[in-house]
Amino acid sequence: MLSAKLSGKVIQNINSTFSGGGVAEILSRMVPLLEQLGVDARWDVIKGSEQFFQVTKKFHNALHGRQEKITKDDFALFLETTQKNIRKLQLDGDIIFVHDPQPVGLITKKKKKRDNKWVWRCHIDLSHPNKKVWNFLKPFVVKYDGAVFSAPAFSCELPIRQFLISPSIDPLSDKNRELDQQTIDSVLAKYAVPRDKPIITQISRFDYLKDPLGVIQAFELVRKSINCRLVFAGGAAADDPESDKVLTEVRQRAGNDPDIHILPIPPDSGSDIEINALQRASTVIVQKSHREGFGLTVTEALWKAKPVVASAVGGISLQVQNRFTGLLSYGIEGTAYAVRQLLTNPDYARWLGENGKEHVRYNFLVTRHIRDYLLLFLALEHAEDIIRL
Repeated sequence: MLSAKLSGKVIQNINSTFSGGGVAEILSRMVPLLEQLGVDARWDVIKGSEQFFQVTKKFHNALHGRQEKITKDDFALFLETTQKNIRKLQLDGDIIFVHDPQPVGLITKKKKKRDNKWVWRCHIDLSHPNKKVWNFLKPFVVKYDGAVFSAPAFSCELPIRQFLISPSIDPLSDKNRELDQQTIDSVLAKYAVPRDKPIITQISRFDYLKDPLGVIQAFELVRKSINCRLVFAGGAAADDPESDKVLTEVRQRAGNDPDIHILPIPPDSGSDIEINALQRASTVIVQKSHREGFGLTVTEALWKAKPVVASAVGGISLQVQNRFTGLLSYGIEGTAYAVRQLLTNPDYARWLGENGKEHVRYNFLVTRHIRDYLLLFLALEHAEDIIRL
């Protein structure tokens, strides 16, 4: 067993939040499963002020290629917060697994003589990063023993080893397990979503990169010829201070339209089941992102055998194989056209959904993800032995 080869080793994961977003969701499932396999897996979170997370949100957007005004004070605050976390965190794992840009600077705590390994796990799309931000972060990244990316297009010129590992979902989690019809109906009733017409759904954080206003525009184009409803549901992450502003703009754009349901769902104990129910009640699920690291909401929709229309960006293209496991779209008009195609061809939509579920079964479940991580940890542990060979 692979896990037995890591006996006595501590795997320390570090990110910026315990709740909200794909990274926290993956770790919340991954860490307990690793522990059940006998691996001493731990999970720590950095601390920061609201101003710090405003800065890292700008970093996040800029690394995805969005224009952001980033100042010297922003960089200084990032460095200052990093030093505070270095002083407070016990960074003593045999493998320090650092997730995304927010905690990337912790690497400065690495001791040259100690034989522990540091890995930077990048969950975002680095194919067209803002050079100013990337040039600031890259000196930290190159100090790691390895970097992990979700898609081949995200890798870049680095003097360290790079690994390709796609994210995953847990099919037994509340967000993905089978639900009875009574549960689905109760969630729809709670949020006052009737089932009198086809339901088009996007599940995502309220984030400009998810293009929520574009989703509404695409829906309005579809509704000109097909009577349907739109559900836009999602929550916020503790490290994303921009979500309230985006939610306000989305609500203003939706106005009092009775066919548009904007549902902010807080990440509490029942939210995963509610998201699950909304996806299972949907006729078509869309993910109209401008940029996307991977898009676990797409994986979730495919697992439920739902026909998916998603932007051809980031890791989505690994999941949605156009016209086989779903439809890739470009722009507002392209999204509307693809949704209409599925609503008017239910047999084709059903076929895509079935193919999508099998694609996830073979490629994007947590069992494969754990195996890949165990192999990564072993590769790092025995890197010197491999080099000597």
